Amino acid sequence: MNAGVRLEWIVDNLDLIGEKLLEHIWYAGIAMVIGLVISGALALLIRSRPGLYGPIVGFTGTLYAIPSLALFALLTPLTGIGTLLTAQIALVSYTLLILTRNMVEGLRAVPPDAIEAARGMGYSSTQRLLRVELPLALPIILAGVRIATVTTIGLVTVTALIGLGGLGYLIVTIGTSRSSLGLTQALTGVVLAVGLAVVADLLLLALQRALTPWSRERTAT
Repeated sequence: MNAGVRLEWIVDNLDLIGEKLLEHIWYAGIAMVIGLVISGALALLIRSRPGLYGPIVGFTGTLYAIPSLALFALLTPLTGIGTLLTAQIALVSYTLLILTRNMVEGLRAVPPDAIEAARGMGYSSTQRLLRVELPLALPIILAGVRIATVTTIGLVTVTALIGLGGLGYLIVTIGTSRSSLGLTQALTGVVLAVGLAVVADLLLLALQRALTPWSRERTAT
């Protein structure tokens, strides 16, 4: 048994590595889109009925607190093992607390003077939301999106335990050998998963700065 990482395996399996990387991005992307839609609806519901904040955050917090393996175990009898539906229900569940809470806090942080000024200009409730409240809430909302994205990318690796792909396949399915080949496969999956999370966070940070230049200027001053 040779010690160390075997680079020749990486070169010989670039197609497999690329396939699993794209699967990882796809799984995480679907979860984030669905999570944003559901969290947006929950945040708007809380905006209209503030008393629902506690129950909704409590419920999403409970989902977030369930260990991923336990959640998969609860879901597989209902949705099947090795199905994308099982993975997505779990992945989306872990986004809801972060996204919903940040959306609500972002909307609550909008200065009352800005809302009053929008009312004075004759804006409807929908117009105030789209033209005033959401743009001013973007820094906090996007901060939540960054956290949820990084968390989701990490959790996607666990879906390999229920028979799905992604970079977790390299770690769990073919990286369990104690040989140098197994070490190479597992490290490839780990390094790419961490690298993907870092790249996604940097891209979202750049998007946040591009969409909210006033926030960056205020911080600088």
